[in-house]
Amino acid sequence: MHSRSDDPVAAALEHAAALIADDVRTLAAANPVVLIDGCSGAGKTSLAQRLLGRWPVVGRVQLIALDSIYPGWDGLDAGVERAEEWILRPHGRGLLGTWRRWDWEQGTEAESHAVDPALGVIIEGSGSLTPTTARLADVRVWVEAPDHSRKSRALRRDGETYRPHWDRWAAQERRHVERDAPRALATRIVEIP
Repeated sequence: MHSRSDDPVAAALEHAAALIADDVRTLAAANPVVLIDGCSGAGKTSLAQRLLGRWPVVGRVQLIALDSIYPGWDGLDAGVERAEEWILRPHGRGLLGTWRRWDWEQGTEAESHAVDPALGVIIEGSGSLTPTTARLADVRVWVEAPDHSRKSRALRRDGETYRPHWDRWAAQERRHVERDAPRALATRIVEIP
């Protein structure tokens, strides 16, 4: 086991989480919205978890992973549309939002989860940063990492479940990057080795 100082990925994630926490603190908002986008294996989930631990606003923050919302392996765009409709728009209007978890094993929607508009929200997932969602978020993060590092991390994390779907998911991510230019929409760009 490496100490954090020996692990350049962990060190980069810690540094990025501290910077994003400062971005959130600067907003002086009671219920900020943070979007964390990047291709699979870039470090979005790890970054979101670290930000959760450093959340600078009084009260808890609601962390929502788009992996819980995408409707299957061909559902990147549909998952982002659901996050916009079910979470971001209601939250922005001060209304209670409700999202439905996708049951990957059953291939259908499962239980509902409420989103309190009085609390901050972190949404992390591929495709989350689009021109439309950018208008509904206070802090917009693009996480970038080399392709070989991303694939290695993603397959180590999700193993054989993900391997047969890597190429079709990557094609959806490429379409998102080409169409939505998420890096240009970001208020903070994070580079992970």
